[in-house]
Amino acid sequence: MKLTFFGAAKAVTGSCHCVECGGKKILVDCGLQQGRDETDNRILPFRAGEMDALIVTHAHIDHSGRIPLLVKQGFPGKIYCTRLTGQLLSIMLRDSAHIQESDAQWQNQKGRRAGKEPVEPLYTLQDAEEALTRVVTCEYGESLDIAPGVRLRFVDAGHLLGSASAEVWLTEGDVTKKIVFSGDIGNRDQPIIRDPQYIREADYVLTESTYGDRNHDMEEDPEYTEKLAAIIDETLGRGGNVIIPSFAVGRTQELLYFIREMKEQGMVRSVPNFKVYVDSPLAGEATRIFSGNLHGYLDEEAIAALKGGALFQFPGLEITETSEESKALNQDPTAKVIISASGMCDAGRIRHHLKHNLWRSECTVVFVGYQAEGSLGRRLLDGVKSVKLFGEEIAVRARIVNFHGLSSHADREGLLRWIGAFAPKPREVFVVHGESAVTEIYAQTLRERGFSAHSANYQEVYDLLTGRILAPGAAPEAKPARPADSASPAYRRLEENGRRLLEVIAHNRGGANKDLAKFADQLRALIDKWDR
Repeated sequence: MKLTFFGAAKAVTGSCHCVECGGKKILVDCGLQQGRDETDNRILPFRAGEMDALIVTHAHIDHSGRIPLLVKQGFPGKIYCTRLTGQLLSIMLRDSAHIQESDAQWQNQKGRRAGKEPVEPLYTLQDAEEALTRVVTCEYGESLDIAPGVRLRFVDAGHLLGSASAEVWLTEGDVTKKIVFSGDIGNRDQPIIRDPQYIREADYVLTESTYGDRNHDMEEDPEYTEKLAAIIDETLGRGGNVIIPSFAVGRTQELLYFIREMKEQGMVRSVPNFKVYVDSPLAGEATRIFSGNLHGYLDEEAIAALKGGALFQFPGLEITETSEESKALNQDPTAKVIISASGMCDAGRIRHHLKHNLWRSECTVVFVGYQAEGSLGRRLLDGVKSVKLFGEEIAVRARIVNFHGLSSHADREGLLRWIGAFAPKPREVFVVHGESAVTEIYAQTLRERGFSAHSANYQEVYDLLTGRILAPGAAPEAKPARPADSASPAYRRLEENGRRLLEVIAHNRGGANKDLAKFADQLRALIDKWDR
């Protein structure tokens, strides 16, 4: 009976752990490594064909993004998650596969000119589709026997609709051990989502530690809706647009919940019937999932707010799908609210909306989530006077508001409340899912409170019967920080084609005027299509 750490050990992303019991191997999460944690996502540190089942705590890509790769490399088993997580996986894994295929196509186009061997995508849409056929869903509190001697039950983690902590019972002969995988623990008093549910007993616990070294600056603001309504009221009243960069899954739905409430209570008096546009295909799909059967996933306040209707539907809400619909938003002079991805403004349709609204002093850009160092969102918050978007220098005259939202991760005190519910204390607490220094700090904090705890290493192996470390593993190698210009592969592909276009234009110098005029007209039509 063993536990092995294959990801998010002294790192934040790439969650992946394995328990072995009675000859069966059960994975818990299989996420993409991202940012500074990323090494080579193609290399799984185990043989996929030897794994018997996979438990997924929630749909975020750092917990689920390598599932199609796992299936591609021969994983034969079922994938277990909550019902809502299964629905979110259906859109997020397909979206991720599309990105993988597009990135590989771009690399191959560039590589052929350099005489390089072609590369394959990390996985394809076909791999994602095959993975989705393996998904088995259940509700919170429902027990499942997922392998001989292995029983599973999900408990609400309060991080994202459908997110869970996993209780796993392992039985060999007459010995049973219980191990709890925290998943990502949410904050208390978040809108829509229920508070994290506490678990009372376990032999072993794996706990996340994202914010294990600090507390959040702000507790929930009871006037959150009123303050957001005041910003919208003031901006629409002077004829401006409210532009809200937002993450597609989770935060966008939270915003729609607030806006529904302010509309019902008449908080925006300047334009009571104002329009709200969700301009992100992925956010639109997620919102439709979150507008379905949410029984068993909502907090009491959200249930009361339903009043027989869908939680995220209200008069004036429109979800745009096509690029033409997105472009039309910036051609319509009517004052409106536009919610679009990406949340940090480094990619996606939000950049077009910023181009058309940043220079207008009557508009407001509202940031509701964390803005990483070097991102366009952080630069706007830091007060830059102009930014370059699509090759054009755009003056920043709009009002920029840093509207503190509610973090979806528990802070140090929240994590301590969660682990403190276990009585008696677990035999060992394994600290994962945090920066290396943070996992060590949080493990020390737990030891000071009487827990036996340590920061787990990558590929550490632990014997759950004897309570001994069988293999110490090692900390992951530190990766240098990426340069400030960390544009997406798709954007780099666009830049590469732009440079090639300039070469083609130069090559046609001296050509027939008729041909050059036709070429220029074709370029103008293409530019007009995308200059939105």
